[in-house]
Amino acid sequence: MMIRKPAGRPLGDTEYLLEQWGWWRMDGKGVRGYTSPTLALMRQVMPESGASKNYCITDDWALAIDNAVARLAHRDQQMGDIIWLYYGAKWAMVRVGRHYGISEGKARELARAGAAWIDCSVDSMRSAA
Repeated sequence: MMIRKPAGRPLGDTEYLLEQWGWWRMDGKGVRGYTSPTLALMRQVMPESGASKNYCITDDWALAIDNAVARLAHRDQQMGDIIWLYYGAKWAMVRVGRHYGISEGKARELARAGAAWIDCSVDSMRSAA
């Protein structure tokens, strides 16, 4: 498994939250779906065999990050999409750069700027906690 840290640098708090949000989102934790009563009964009788994943992010934080990413994408479409593709869809930064026709370095620069914007956006929640 590849380490998603450029040049071996440690992730900052916001990048770490974005990384955890991406895994949370990919597992469908934020999507509510219809569950029939029969399926609910079947799940009680036969629990899921897959091991549950432990995230280092709570649902409240994940929803706050999700909201911030959506607001960023509304404000600056390209920057929001780069955050979405890199952290949410787990694309490699080279692939993100090729998708937009920019270099990997420029894509990383935009991702760092987007992470900084999200950091400012969720700062009020961090100070309240």
